[in-house]
Amino acid sequence: MAKECSFDIVSTVDMQEVDNAYQQAARELGQRYDLKGTGASLELSKKDGSFKLEAPSEFVAGQVRDVLGGKLTKRGIDLAAVKWDKPEAASGMSVRQAGHIVQGIDQDTAKKIAKDIRDLKLKCKATVEGDKLRVSSASRDVLQQVIAQLKQNDYGQPLQFNNYR
Repeated sequence: MAKECSFDIVSTVDMQEVDNAYQQAARELGQRYDLKGTGASLELSKKDGSFKLEAPSEFVAGQVRDVLGGKLTKRGIDLAAVKWDKPEAASGMSVRQAGHIVQGIDQDTAKKIAKDIRDLKLKCKATVEGDKLRVSSASRDVLQQVIAQLKQNDYGQPLQFNNYR
């Protein structure tokens, strides 16, 4: 029997790169002329993988998100990895907003990906293992087709394909 080939589908973000992007964005908030005295602030909690943004208005909050998004993009982090909550009103007409970094694939998304793989009608098997999926097949060509099809779909978070054996 032929040797079984496989790869893993994961969704991970390098927190050190996120921290570097946050440091650059925080520095730019203190130096940029239009954001300097506004009282906008941005905080990162590394252990939770979350941002806390406070700004005097929704417009300024949007500018802070854009600055952070630009720094994350330059660091090679997909912006789909950051999910922002709805802005909530705080005291004195200011706005608070929380952002969360998506790590791992949740069960619903994993089931959807596995169903999409089954719908391809290829000779492969997708199994959910915690916060990742393992796709295995006897043919490497089939695995390449699965990767190509999954790259075309949007699951609301960045996917990486690793451990290709």
